[in-house]
Amino acid sequence: MDTGLLKTLCALRAPSGNEGPMKEFIIDYVKQNQDKWAVQPEIIEGNFIGDALILKFGKPRTAIFAHMDSIGFTVRYNNGLVKIGSPRTDTGFTLVGADSIGEIEAELNYDHDNNFLSCNYSREIERGTELTFKPDFRETDEFIQCCYMDNRLGCYIALKTAETLTDGLICFTCYEESGGGNAGVVGKHIYDQFGVMQALIADITWKTEGVEHGKGVALSIRDSGIPRRSFYLKILELAKQSGIDFQLEVEGSGGSDGSELQKSTYPFDWLFIGAPEDFVHTPNEKVHKSDIYSMEAMYKYLMLRL
Repeated sequence: MDTGLLKTLCALRAPSGNEGPMKEFIIDYVKQNQDKWAVQPEIIEGNFIGDALILKFGKPRTAIFAHMDSIGFTVRYNNGLVKIGSPRTDTGFTLVGADSIGEIEAELNYDHDNNFLSCNYSREIERGTELTFKPDFRETDEFIQCCYMDNRLGCYIALKTAETLTDGLICFTCYEESGGGNAGVVGKHIYDQFGVMQALIADITWKTEGVEHGKGVALSIRDSGIPRRSFYLKILELAKQSGIDFQLEVEGSGGSDGSELQKSTYPFDWLFIGAPEDFVHTPNEKVHKSDIYSMEAMYKYLMLRL
């Protein structure tokens, strides 16, 4: 496992609306590493897809979608905070960012009685400044733990899949955490330009009573969105043939880039395939290493066969 790459991705500051730093890192990473890949991709970017990024390999049939943005906070007035997405707001979490005066490291404070969210800092932080969880990357024999495994791990899996991908698309998307992702905009482009209308969603799901650490990557039968049954069954059969560990997930809430594709006016088939994590949307998101291995193996296997 390339823990150095994953650690770097988790440390990048790129909350919803400011995915530019992630996009530029990925472009640089592709340019530095593509000579070692099976196929060198075409890099597609531009205002027509916002800050999203598409890598085109060969003659694509299927797309991987991985959102680049994270949860975080926007500084309001007098160091009050507004949430970006749905971060946990435990008092004492360390937040980092920068305004025109300099780098910031502040402590999150949540006043439950008055339902007021703020940060403790030695001066007033400029309005509109973005703050994110301070990364603390931890690795043991079994687990990796850090903020923003959701969805930097999905981006990591996409980049590792790129090493062996001969025909396909990798779409790095924006705004997923803030409830209005641009996956639909990207989906329109790849449908119009390449006729691609099936997608795998490389994202991170929850550890629950039915989806456990160390049991393999989760194939999601449904969350708030419901993939087409025939497409799910097709992938399920391939997953069984692969010999790779996986588990099945059924939830009634939660969403992803797949939800945006389903809401679009384009006939996309999609399925969410991701490793489960504990301590969701905190600085301590925790994923079992064996689930990361199975997620990477499953994406490489499926993208050759769909």
